[in-house]
Amino acid sequence: MVANISTPRSAPAAFPSTERATRAANARREAEHDADLVLRFNQGDAVAFVEIITRYRDKMFHVAYGVLHNRADAEEIAQDTFVRAHRALAKFRGDSSLAAWLYRISLNLARNRYWHSFRRRTHATVSLDCPLREGSQSTFSDLVATEEADPAREAIAGEFTALVAACMKRLNGTQREILELRNTRNRSYHEISVELGISVGTVKSRIGRARDSLRGLLAASCPEFGPGAGPPAWFESVRPGGGVEVICA
Repeated sequence: MVANISTPRSAPAAFPSTERATRAANARREAEHDADLVLRFNQGDAVAFVEIITRYRDKMFHVAYGVLHNRADAEEIAQDTFVRAHRALAKFRGDSSLAAWLYRISLNLARNRYWHSFRRRTHATVSLDCPLREGSQSTFSDLVATEEADPAREAIAGEFTALVAACMKRLNGTQREILELRNTRNRSYHEISVELGISVGTVKSRIGRARDSLRGLLAASCPEFGPGAGPPAWFESVRPGGGVEVICA
């Protein structure tokens, strides 16, 4: 007689459910952080909007680039997205995530630009070797954007970064430390609370006060960073390659 031995089924791996739980937890933290940024902005914290731009500028650029396939147009759409958002954020009810809300704005702007270009037949291709005008030595290839930042953008980014660094040094030691933990080292509120031995609520309040102090120092040095300043004052310093993560992440 041959015994009928069945092979026991393997228990389902726990990794997929663990990964899903981790992704869900991360998504909740991101949504809570975005909600905090919206609240701070609507309470008059201009730095909160700079952080929104920094968090989402690359994503909005890629949304627009996926529709337009043109870097210059995509950068312009990304900028217009945040201009529209700045005007409408007070009416943002939170029915969807901030990321989804910005995505819809960017996608709609990109689609409008595409159909506008299509109707005007600006989508038609020309040789990059064609001269810009009769008798000109310059060609259309000279106008193609490169990956390198232009000198003006590099200069602005450098000046802004130097200004932020100088203002950071003028903060007291406690405020400077907690901003460096949050923004430079990208630590979570929980990680900071453990490292400093304080509650998460205390961490958030200290970060808020430190950001207020830093914003005050920036405004004293450059009025365009004051509470009444609109986002165009920041765009050149926070566009891709601007490098201002020190205060915004």
